[in-house]
Amino acid sequence: MQAFRNCGLCASGTLLKGRTDFLAARRNMAVLRLSAACVQLLKDKANLFCRSPVHQRLLRLPEVARSKTVAFSVSSSLCAVPFTQQVENLSHESLIRRASCLVTDSANTYLSQTTLALVDALTQYAKALHTLIALQKRYITSIGKLTPAEEDSIWQVIIGQRVEVSDRLEECRRFESNWINAINICELSAEAAYNSGAEHACTATKTNLQVAQCKVEELRMISKEAEKKLAETKAEEIQRMAEYASSIDISDLEDIPEAYLRED
Repeated sequence: MQAFRNCGLCASGTLLKGRTDFLAARRNMAVLRLSAACVQLLKDKANLFCRSPVHQRLLRLPEVARSKTVAFSVSSSLCAVPFTQQVENLSHESLIRRASCLVTDSANTYLSQTTLALVDALTQYAKALHTLIALQKRYITSIGKLTPAEEDSIWQVIIGQRVEVSDRLEECRRFESNWINAINICELSAEAAYNSGAEHACTATKTNLQVAQCKVEELRMISKEAEKKLAETKAEEIQRMAEYASSIDISDLEDIPEAYLRED
């Protein structure tokens, strides 16, 4: 009986072991099939990437990096550009031409800012002149019709406007000095650009010069015309005041405002 029991146990153990081996083999096969599928998927992705434009550009990166190798050495005042390979014809002439273009750009910016400041100053000066002309004409039409207090009041306004005109004229002179410097710098930079072969930069700078000069000259003419009208108004005031003085008694001349009798 004991022998039969031992034989049964041995048979059961053998069957259990065989089943375990069978399951392990199936699991190993499943892993192998999954690995093969992953390898095939990676191959497909790699082939697709190799045919893409991005991959082609990446392949050319080492060549581009080698062709763009340029060594720069910078000193305190000058920038020399030694180069190990000839890249886009970086000769001394080419570098000078590029530097002259940068100079013309800066000069044009300076000219633009100074022109804007001068044009604005001339405009404000012309407005101040026209305001003074209007005040003095108003006074001319009121001669002999105002009380001494009213005359004093209007003359205070006229004197204040004369101070405004003087301040605006001083501002014009200050900005005109900067503008003339900008004109000279642009002329020199245009000449440098032409000598270096940068004809386009030279032409652009000369065009900007012409535009700036025409605009400033236009405002100057307006200011000159306003100054001429102001002088005519003062002459008319003197004549009108003389006529008024001849029509009144000598004792009434003391009522004439002192500010009006004084020549400007």
